[in-house]
Amino acid sequence: MNHSSQNITSKQSRNLELYKHVLALNPSPFTSTAWMGAFPPTGLEYIAASIKNLVGKVTLVDMRFDVEYCDLEKLNDFIRHEVDLLCISISWRSGFDEICAFVNKLPQGITTVVGGHNATEEVDNIFARCPNVNLIVRGEGEEIIQQVVTGVPYADIVGLSYRENGKIIHNKNAVLPDVAKLSFPDRSLRRCEYQWLQNGIKVMPHTFDTILTTRGCPFKCKFCTFSLNPLGQKREYTERPLESVMEELKTITADLVMIADDNFFTNPKRAEMLCDMIIESGIKKIFVAQTRIDVARHPSLLEKAARAGIKILLLGIESPHDWILKLIDKGFNQQQIREAIQVLRKHPFYLHAYFIYGNIGETEEEMVYIGRFAKEIGLDSISFQKLRIEKYSPLKEIVENTPGYHYDEVGGPVYSDKYGLAALKKIRNRIRSEFYDFAQLRWIIRKFMSLGILCKADVVRLLFKVPALLFAIVKRGIKNKSARRKEKAAKLEIFAP
Repeated sequence: MNHSSQNITSKQSRNLELYKHVLALNPSPFTSTAWMGAFPPTGLEYIAASIKNLVGKVTLVDMRFDVEYCDLEKLNDFIRHEVDLLCISISWRSGFDEICAFVNKLPQGITTVVGGHNATEEVDNIFARCPNVNLIVRGEGEEIIQQVVTGVPYADIVGLSYRENGKIIHNKNAVLPDVAKLSFPDRSLRRCEYQWLQNGIKVMPHTFDTILTTRGCPFKCKFCTFSLNPLGQKREYTERPLESVMEELKTITADLVMIADDNFFTNPKRAEMLCDMIIESGIKKIFVAQTRIDVARHPSLLEKAARAGIKILLLGIESPHDWILKLIDKGFNQQQIREAIQVLRKHPFYLHAYFIYGNIGETEEEMVYIGRFAKEIGLDSISFQKLRIEKYSPLKEIVENTPGYHYDEVGGPVYSDKYGLAALKKIRNRIRSEFYDFAQLRWIIRKFMSLGILCKADVVRLLFKVPALLFAIVKRGIKNKSARRKEKAAKLEIFAP
């Protein structure tokens, strides 16, 4: 494992021992999750790995899967008696209100530090809503948390926000760390296996994991902020040494591994070298990789990627319309999409594509065409979401200066006078019905089976679980609707004369 980023040796850290027991906590309140939520909290695991040799002990708890500590009373008892530093990850906007309420129920008097993508965007909000939070790490936190646990004065730690004498202090932003020098996640800290669950029901038999081989993206699509951190700092494209990637890969026991790079094939020669190394090592995994359609230009790379076990490609297509692709600076047109997908379909890959609807000036029929277009070009499955505005997205200014277009908050969806949120929801349903029918679902199962992602026994087991899964989804929908009604009633009561 690469520990070059740690400036203090294990022996020195034992002499310091400012913190005897650190709890790294992922406080997700959800019992059901989309398949992307079945992966480990990698960001939190990087934090845990970076301080493991600098403190007495690190415990990692993921409340999505760790049944033992889902009971708040038991968790709080553990924190009071065992923990002297609490590190909490808040990475996504989903469930932000619930997570803040949860954090407020954790014990007072324990040094509590919060980090993660959403925490960086909501620093002042979290301090205001969570009086027991002492520190917030802004941006990438590996080097910042190392300084916290080794006793560097808070005022000297760039990238840190903290409370002092009733005031909130924001230090200047930190320089982005070098991904090549980071310690990769220590999977021995995990207390559970990661699988895709829906309402407690296992959807696939595989265990899930992730690996990061590069950080950053050289492209500049207007809708996207993946190339920026939550502070708006440009994440320059950097690569980990391939030897380090292979060293980490050999520690992974999961069946299905998501390569978490923004675009695994950004450097085709490097990607081909890594595929060669995986093939030569004899490692057998189902790999999932994110990429652009440009990868279709490299037939030998595609052949080696398939041999290395890359079976699922996640493609950012965004739109079937040339004028929208030009508007968002995607860098290709519809004809190039068609040609690329035709090439990719000749190889044994499952092709899942992402689309955005509700773009500025897009008509309902143009939005609905997403489903038909995806069928025309032979995609296996698709995801589609409303256009959203991120804090540092170049589209933010465009939306603000376009009459009739609105967004309620940063990170929220864009809507217009003509297509409000209710209308966009109906359009979303039309897109889904244009693509997903019984024949497509049957094709998806057959494709998974042909690629060895599922076997016949897996499909049979899943079919037997469908009634229970549908019942759980309906039950959860009723519960959520009831909760929304209560929340609405509570707000009305607050504003009642």
